[in-house]
Formats: sequence, C-alpha cells, structure tokens
Amino acid sequence: MSEHLVAAAEEAVPIWFATKETAGAVLERLPQAQRDWIAANGFEASPGRHLVLPGPDGSLSGVIFGLEGESARHRDGFLPGKLATVLPVGTYRFANASHDDRLAALGWVLSLYRFARYKRNDIKAVRLIAPDGIDREEILSIAEAVALGRDLVNTPANDLGPAELAEAARALAERHGAAFRVVIGEALLAENFPMIHAVGRASSRAPRLIDLTWGDAAHPKVTLVGKGVIFDTGGLDIKPSASMLLMKKDMGGAASVLACASMIMAAGLKLRLRVLIPAVENSISGDAFRPSDILASRKGLSVEIGNTDAEGRLVLADALALADEEAPELIVDMATLTGAARVALGPDLPPLFCREEKVATDLLAHAASENDPLWRLPLWPPYDAMLDSKVADLNNAPGGGFAGAITAALFLNRFVEKAGAYVHLDIFAWTPSAKPGRPEGAEVMGARALYAYLKARFG
Repeated sequence: MSEHLVAAAEEAVPIWFATKETAGAVLERLPQAQRDWIAANGFEASPGRHLVLPGPDGSLSGVIFGLEGESARHRDGFLPGKLATVLPVGTYRFANASHDDRLAALGWVLSLYRFARYKRNDIKAVRLIAPDGIDREEILSIAEAVALGRDLVNTPANDLGPAELAEAARALAERHGAAFRVVIGEALLAENFPMIHAVGRASSRAPRLIDLTWGDAAHPKVTLVGKGVIFDTGGLDIKPSASMLLMKKDMGGAASVLACASMIMAAGLKLRLRVLIPAVENSISGDAFRPSDILASRKGLSVEIGNTDAEGRLVLADALALADEEAPELIVDMATLTGAARVALGPDLPPLFCREEKVATDLLAHAASENDPLWRLPLWPPYDAMLDSKVADLNNAPGGGFAGAITAALFLNRFVEKAGAYVHLDIFAWTPSAKPGRPEGAEVMGARALYAYLKARFG
C-alpha cells in the first residue's frame, strides 16, 4: 500500500476541493482557460462530482472535486477516496485542504484495497503525495491492518478454518514479537473452556482458543476478544440457505480485533495487550450440541441452550471469563453477533454497549472523528430477566424476539465482573455496496475508533 501514498514526487497533478459555498473562491485561483473549461462543462461542486482539467497541450493539469458544504447533514471524511478509483493513472496532490486531509488520504488508500486471492484484480497505479502535517507511516500502518482484516473476512471457510485463523494470528504475533499460545480440541476441556469446545466439537476441524500477549507487563492491561466463528450453519437450529451466504464473515469480530491489535503494536502504545479469539466452526454432526442442552461455562454459570444458532455468545463468554480473571483496565469484544443489531441500526452502524459513561462517551467521540461510526445502545437492566432459565443460570436465546442485540449484550455482560471497563461491539463486518474508502465486501468495523481511543488514553 505504500505505493499509493508517497512521501514526495517530482511532479503531481493538483486536486482542488470545493463546496458550493467555496467554489467561487477556488475558481479564482485557477487560470482563465481552466475556468472557462469548468463553465463549459457545467460543473457544480456537488459532493462526489469531479472534473479533470486540461493543460494547454491537452495533458491532465488538474482536478476539481466537490465536497459537502458546511450545512450538509453528513460529511464523509473518506469522500475524496473516490478519486483513487476514477482518476487516470498518475501522481496527485491536494492543492488545498479537504475537510480532513488525514481522513482523505486514508480514504484514498482504503479505496484501493482489492481481494485478489482467487481472481486477478489489478490495482491502478494511482498515487497520492501525503499531505503536509499527516503521519504517513501511521496511515499506512492503519491501512495495512484494515487490509489484513478484510482479507480474513473475504476468505471463504474452505480456506480459512480455525487452524488457518490461528496461523494468521501467529504470523501477526511473530511480526511484532508477541507471545502466542493456542489451546486446541480436547485440551479446551482440560483447561476449562467447555462452551468453546461444545460449539466447535461437531466440526471435523478442531475448535481452539487463540491467545496473543504483547507489551510491557507493567503497563495497563487491555484485552480484546473477537468472535472467531469461521462459518455458522446455525447448528441443529440450521439456518435457511439464504442466511448462510455470508456466514464466512461470522469471524469478522476476530478479524477486527486482529486489525486493531496490528495498529496498537505497530504504534507501540504503552499498554499490555492481550487478544483472545475462540475459533470454531458451528457445524452439524452426531456430536453437535442441541437445543435444551445445559452447558457448563468457565465462569461456573450453567447455560441452557434455547437456540444453537446463538453460538457466538457462548464461545465469547468463556473467552470473556478468562479475560476478566486478570481484572484488566479494559475489555473490548467485537462480534458479528445479532441480526437484531442490523434491524435496529443497519449494516453501517454497529451498536456499542458499555457500562462506563466516560469510556462510552470518549469512544463515541473517536468513532466520529475517525469516520468509523458507532452508536450506543443500553445495557438495559430490566431486560436482564429475559435471560432467566427455569433449569439453569442463563438461557442463551430468550424467546419473544424482543431486544435481541440488548439481551445478547446482557448475556455477555454476566461474564465480566472484575474489569475496570467493558465494551461490546456488535458489528456487521461487511459493506453491501461500495462507498469511498469502503469497497464492497469485507469491512473492519470499530477497530480504527478503538485504536484512536487507546492511543489517546495510553499513547
């Protein structure tokens, strides 16, 4: 990705940003011939619209690009990234300021991501000179981390099982000198991870718990937990075929925490990082766990199975219980957990659940500034009673169909008691249709916002 954001170049085509309010002032800075060309083409500085400007010899001598005005209801910091996909091959520079040059440059690089493991997908040699005042190396580090997460989510389950997900985490650990450990198969029972084992035991590919640790042990402890269900059939409560089409992305939480961990380690933040990923396939066989089974958990709570398709919260619960035993300052889990979250907030806006007001407020602020949106939903205490079971401590899938994202978060919340703060992000991990900075397909959600928050707090 470094070839798309360069430190310098001898020549570069200027990109002029304009809104409807600023277009007049911008045009005054251009030669008369270019102003005449703009007028002849009827160009208006509408958001996302661009016009290439010819030089006297017919060569490309400039670009004008429309941005949202100050009164716009929403401004997409990645909007200039659209140019990376529509401009001719060449080297460009920002001639004047966008709304946020850092986000614009990041959006440029992220727009050029392509998943090319199975089909050749050439990327145009469209280069941008890093704008003054931004940290080029950090932008490239973030973009590489996002690409890692996107690659993992885009890879189908036939080539990304629990073992391959663990190897991806191992490679990341080795790159940054992190400690790495995996608990596999029957060893999960020996080490008291019964729900991870129960969910993954029906698959021919052994379940495992991935455990990565990095940083000075004397620094504040931060633990990231990612749902690593590499494919979800729904188990014996099997999904309809249409609902399985995107289930390769059910490990999107694991991909997002690995992406965030990559950013943290590359930046050398002053924290002790731990990453825990329960990696399983929710499959069907004679050994599959069943509706009405009662499972033991690491925390000692018994869980009645109301639905085998609510498996993500089961594997996360054992990992969260382990994370909580260290009483870290912060635990964050990311998971493609509920369809209810999508019904409530759609594919682009993951809900954030958090018990601590300041952590939630600060994280939401960084989500806004990083163009990595989150929206807070409540851990509503009265709904906790929905998790009650007549025969166990908890039911994993309360009936009634109400508040599905909230009750799932409340279920997980039962397994975290000692941590200074706990955050749960229910992400979609997919972009249904392409947007600037977000090609159609896999997406890392919440990781950049979390990294920015941790950098501000522990940098």
